[in-house]
Amino acid sequence: MLRLLVSRMVAAIPLMFFVATLVFFLAQLNPVDPAATVLGEDASLEAIAEKRAQLGIDRPLVVQYWNWVTDAATGDLGVNWFNGEEVTTELRDRIPVTMSMVFGSLLVALVVGTTFGILAALKAGRWPDRIITLVSSLGLAIPNFWIGLILAYYLGVRLQWLPAIWPTLRPTTPFEWIEALILPCTALGISASAAIARQSRSSMIGVLQRDYIRTALAKGLPVRRVVSRHAMRNAAIPVVTLAGFQMSALIGGSIFVEFVFNVPGLGAYGVDSILRQNLPALLGFVLVTALTVVIVNILLDLSYAWLNPKVRPE
Repeated sequence: MLRLLVSRMVAAIPLMFFVATLVFFLAQLNPVDPAATVLGEDASLEAIAEKRAQLGIDRPLVVQYWNWVTDAATGDLGVNWFNGEEVTTELRDRIPVTMSMVFGSLLVALVVGTTFGILAALKAGRWPDRIITLVSSLGLAIPNFWIGLILAYYLGVRLQWLPAIWPTLRPTTPFEWIEALILPCTALGISASAAIARQSRSSMIGVLQRDYIRTALAKGLPVRRVVSRHAMRNAAIPVVTLAGFQMSALIGGSIFVEFVFNVPGLGAYGVDSILRQNLPALLGFVLVTALTVVIVNILLDLSYAWLNPKVRPE
């Protein structure tokens, strides 16, 4: 397991470098002049030229790239061009919010999806299976931001059970964090839970038809024990694979949900940096997102190795 972890971490280094390089040069294709955007429409050409020199974007592109790479390697992601704040500081304040929402959504998706997926597999062909399959199809078709709007209106505004928007003062206690994240995590996790439910059902049906499961049931072992101790682990590998893909989708979907609930996370930060051609903020956002996906994939590989010893390196 340790060797697998080390090999995956080493392989992630060139991937991060490639992503950073690609985004840096693609961002240069944007015709918007950041200096003119910072100063506004009434800025003179002299002021714009001075601002370009201050931001360092008047230098050759190769020099800009080299300076950014060398600084980023030491943890310095530059300064936000619009407010003068360190990008690292801004990301540090936003990462816990978005990651809490994404992992909370994944937890909702796994708990709800696997529970209903297993139930549908145990009742295959009967009315609970048909209902769960129908609801799962609807869950896949409905956009998560629309679900967020419905939850915010009914549970947040009409019934006032939970906060409809992110609190003005940042939550400090675990209870405040959980309360503020329940609606965003639910909205983001429903679509993912629908996909996981369908995959869990299909995988579990296949496992329940194997000979060793039939033998265990024929010996009189309780169904709950057979499912929990024997079937679930073998049925979990396809579900873990899907969960890894869903994690990337949750990171992307969090952008829309953050706008619905006014969550001060990475999604709003990334969109703002793109619209304003704020290159240091954009590169920082992309690096954090790519690093999160890499970490999730490493955890996915470790889960494979735990569930199936055959994939472990010799």
